[in-house]
Amino acid sequence: MSSLDATRAELGLVVLYLNKAEARDKICRAIQYGSKFISNGQPGTAQNVDRSTTLARKVFRLLKWVNDLHALISPPAKGTPLILVLLGKSKNALLSTFLFLDQFVWAGRSAIIKNKEGTDRVARLSLYCWMASSVCAGLVELGELKRLSKSMKKLARELRDTDKYENEQYRSKMKQSDERLLALVKAAMDVVVAIGLLQLAPRKVTPRVTGAFGFITSLISCYQQLPSRAPAAKLKA
Repeated sequence: MSSLDATRAELGLVVLYLNKAEARDKICRAIQYGSKFISNGQPGTAQNVDRSTTLARKVFRLLKWVNDLHALISPPAKGTPLILVLLGKSKNALLSTFLFLDQFVWAGRSAIIKNKEGTDRVARLSLYCWMASSVCAGLVELGELKRLSKSMKKLARELRDTDKYENEQYRSKMKQSDERLLALVKAAMDVVVAIGLLQLAPRKVTPRVTGAFGFITSLISCYQQLPSRAPAAKLKA
């Protein structure tokens, strides 16, 4: 494959990535929390960027609550323990509620609804829902990691006479484990971000800490949205 073909393939992946609304939202999120980190809650250009980006992101999330509502009413995967099913459904319900309420927050912040006190109350309630959904998400990932660990140990015993790292199934489970571990880290950090936004521990979780954690989780989200490099492989063939 020529360098031009390789460049075209890479640009194709970039276009594919940027065409995803979720990816653009996470890029804006990185800008939002990066600005919050820089401003540290002080007036200025960075804080203005933080506020304007926060409001702009809410447009990306209009009607997005339907996604989690669909996940909520969809049947769980077979073999999933009841506790993980309940935690997963709780996460979906809480996240859907957060996104639903966030639409009213956007309307209030945009002066469509002229009720500042009501908007502020709804905003706090929505953030509590998001924080709780992040806790549920973290617990789900912990449970799934435990299940994966048991499965990998069992498979490793079956492959003790061979190189387990050459086994496609074992490598697949390792990849799943890495992805879930990353999701667990993100969920835990998102809880800290929510605590910062709600100002539940203002001395410890300052705007700068909130911005730093939010920026890191945004980068993780951007990474999770990366498209597969399979198209490049096809082009090579």
